[in-house]
Amino acid sequence: MNSKLILTLDGEIINEHLLKTETLSIGRKYVNDVQLNDLTVSGRHAMFCRVQPDQVFVEDLGSTNGTLVNGNHIKKTALRHGDIIQIGHHQFTFLNEGSEAQYEPTMFIKAELDETQMVLPDWESREESIKGQPLAGLRTLNGPLARTVMELRKPFSTIGFQGHKMALISRGLDSYTISPVATTKNRRSSDHVLLNGEELGPAAVALKPEDVISISGFEVEFYFIH
Repeated sequence: MNSKLILTLDGEIINEHLLKTETLSIGRKYVNDVQLNDLTVSGRHAMFCRVQPDQVFVEDLGSTNGTLVNGNHIKKTALRHGDIIQIGHHQFTFLNEGSEAQYEPTMFIKAELDETQMVLPDWESREESIKGQPLAGLRTLNGPLARTVMELRKPFSTIGFQGHKMALISRGLDSYTISPVATTKNRRSSDHVLLNGEELGPAAVALKPEDVISISGFEVEFYFIH
């Protein structure tokens, strides 16, 4: 798998860094692999270390303001797909799902057939039947990609947190519905899908314009694209 870091500042994507070498240093001094012009960043602030193709660690190098992973100060920790690393005013999003994966915020959207929902209709026939039907999207309301839009073109899209699928959005002939993914494997007990502030129940719910979906504080708004 290819690992990479997406660098953002104030919600804007600044750069993308592939982790091709064993180490990648971050800091304010020019000798670093990634130099950040940020007074809250130390001269030698943090180091990313690739131990194996799919195993990457981040280590704080004794910085003044510290290094945070998903909001928690760390000395050294292994990274998982979707982790957010805060260095000064900058954020790095760690991705580890292959070169074909597009950038996803911590709450991510993927257009695919979820393996936990094998009773769903045939993918190809469903995709053909929805052509020409109203198209909807999700607008990110907060986090590093606030105001960005993700179109829901495929018959099925999964939504989740830090690589774990938590809900399924289905595109029908005249509406979109959202339903929970049943598995709780590798999921924190505090991670729930909220629809307009209420926990999503076991049954599929039709989505309406301006509905807000929230997972662990990250929010997206459902809307129809005109």
